[in-house]
Amino acid sequence: MSNTQPRPVATERIPLKARKVAFEWSDTPLHWVPGEPFATHTMNVLHLLLPAGERWFVHVYKQVLPYIKDDRLREDVIGFIGQEAVHSQAHDDVLPHLRELGLDPEPYTAQVDWLFEKLLGDRTLPPGRARTWWLMERVALIAAIEHYTAFLGDWILGAEELDRRGADPVMLDMLRWHGAEEVEHRSVAFELFMHVDGSYRRRVRTWAIAFSTLVFLWQRGARFFMENDPTLRDGRASVGQFYRAGRRGVLPSTPAMLRSIPRYLSHAYHPSQEGSTAQAVAYLASSPGANGGR
Repeated sequence: MSNTQPRPVATERIPLKARKVAFEWSDTPLHWVPGEPFATHTMNVLHLLLPAGERWFVHVYKQVLPYIKDDRLREDVIGFIGQEAVHSQAHDDVLPHLRELGLDPEPYTAQVDWLFEKLLGDRTLPPGRARTWWLMERVALIAAIEHYTAFLGDWILGAEELDRRGADPVMLDMLRWHGAEEVEHRSVAFELFMHVDGSYRRRVRTWAIAFSTLVFLWQRGARFFMENDPTLRDGRASVGQFYRAGRRGVLPSTPAMLRSIPRYLSHAYHPSQEGSTAQAVAYLASSPGANGGR
C-alpha cells in the first residue's frame, strides 16, 4: 500500500450529494442531434453502458468502505456512491423511450450486464490475499474509467456546437448534469485507489484494460444502434465517422482523447488537473433536470 499521492493542483473539494433529478423524454426525437445520427447514437451508448457499470461501481465501493482510514475520503466515497446510483437510474429511464422509438437495446444491454455482473463481479475466493487482490483490481479499474468519464463530462459541458445544431435540450441537459457531477467528483476514485493501494504498475495495467474495453464496448454499441436504427437504410459506424464528428465538434476530438492517456499515466497526475469544479457547480445550479425538472 502507498500512502503518498500527487498533490491536487487546487483545493476545490466540495461536499458531494446525490441530486433528485427529473427528465421528460416524450418530446425527444430518435436523432436528438439533428442531422447527426452517428453522433447521436455514439452518445446514446452511454444509456447502454452506464446503468450496469455504475451499479457495479456502487457494489465495489460498498465493499471497499472498511479499508478507508481517512474520514474525509470516506465521506467523499459515500457521496460518490449516492451520485453514481442516481446516474445509473437516470440512464436506465431513457431505455423505454428508445424502445418506443423502435430501437430495442435489450440484446446489447444483456451483454453489458454479463460483463459487469459476471466477468467483473464478485468471485468465490478465500478470505485474505486473493480476495483483497480482486477488490483492489476493481478499485483501480474504476479509477481509470473515471478518468474518461471526467474527460467526457468536461467535454459535454463545453460542447457549444451541440447547442448551435439544435440538440434536444432535455437530452443535452441530462448529459450535462451527469457530466458536471463527473467533473465534481472526478478526484474521488483516484484518491481512493491511492489510499488503499497506489501501485503504479496496477494503475498502468488496469488503465490498459479499461481503455481497451471501453473502446471495444463503445464501437460495438454505436454499431448496434446504427444497424438497428429503423430510420436508416444502411446504418454503419466507423472510426472515420468518429474522427470526422470530433472535428465538427459534435463528438469529443480524437487527438484530445489520445492526449489524455499520458496525463493519466504520469506519476504527477491528479484528477483535479482535469476540468473545472467551478464550471460544473455553475451548471448544476442552473440545470432544469438537476433541480427537479423546473
